[in-house]
Amino acid sequence: MAKIDFTDNELKLVNQSLLERYGRVVPVQVADAELQLGGEDDELTVCPTLYWEERGAHFVVFKIGGGRYRGQFFYSETTQYGTGRNSFDNLGDCVVTLLQVQSDHERQMKGVQSGMTSKDFPNPDDYDGPLVI
Repeated sequence: MAKIDFTDNELKLVNQSLLERYGRVVPVQVADAELQLGGEDDELTVCPTLYWEERGAHFVVFKIGGGRYRGQFFYSETTQYGTGRNSFDNLGDCVVTLLQVQSDHERQMKGVQSGMTSKDFPNPDDYDGPLVI
C-alpha cells in the first residue's frame, strides 16, 4: 500500500483544533512511523505521522490509510494511551477524541473527577467550590 501523506487541509484542521484547545499555536511536526497494522503478522507499514507536545504529554496521529487515522498520547515509552478506537474515518474526530481522552486522563491523574463535591475531598476545608466569574 502506498503511503498517503497528510494534505495541507488536514494540517490546517489539526492546527486549528490545537489552537482552539490550547488558545495558542502549538508546533506540529510531520514525521513517519512504522506501525503493525495487520494484527498478528510482524509486517510494519510506514505511516505519515503528526507529532506535538503539550502539557507534559506527547501526541501522535497516524494516517493509516486513505481517510483513516489513529491517535495516541504518551508520557514515556512505557506509558502510552489510545483513544479506545482502532481507527477513525474523520481526522477532526480523531484529534478531538485524542485531546479529550488526554484531558480526562490528566484530570484523573490529579484526582479530579466530574461531579465531585466537598464531601469527596480528603480534607473538605480545602475545597473552595467552583470559580464563579
